[in-house]
Amino acid sequence: MPTPKLTNEIIAAAVEGYEAQKIRIDGKIAELRAMLPGGSPEAAAAPEPTKPKRRKMSAAARRRIAEAQRKRWAEAKKATEPAPKEAAKPKRRISKEGLARIVAATKNRWAAVRAAKAQQEKATAKKTAKKKTVKKAPKRTAPAVAQVQRRPSASQVEAATSLGGTE
Repeated sequence: MPTPKLTNEIIAAAVEGYEAQKIRIDGKIAELRAMLPGGSPEAAAAPEPTKPKRRKMSAAARRRIAEAQRKRWAEAKKATEPAPKEAAKPKRRISKEGLARIVAATKNRWAAVRAAKAQQEKATAKKTAKKKTVKKAPKRTAPAVAQVQRRPSASQVEAATSLGGTE
């Protein structure tokens, strides 16, 4: 089946037909909504608002607006800029003697920390040595299992008597 070629006239006619169908369907929907309790036909019949077409701006107008905006920003920046700073102070450097004092103080602090730790370890070692010297009572173990003599069963006694044993 050959497909007809779509021309501009055919497409325009199709659009008009669909718009007519849409208007007819919207009218029927409005009638049905009016029949509902509390329904208003005006609210249902109002089509969705279409966006208005945006106006195009010329390139020259955009340029003028951009220039005006740059000017405003320049004025705002000028107003908020702080006064120029005085000459910055040179960066301070520590002298060799000052650095040597700091190093010596650090070494003394660490020596004190190590001494305190050693003293603490010595005290804990002393405590554990006392604990080791106190003898505890030896643990009792179960006595060695000796062979327990069992009483012979009745069948064993009969067997022994039949063999000539005493009893």
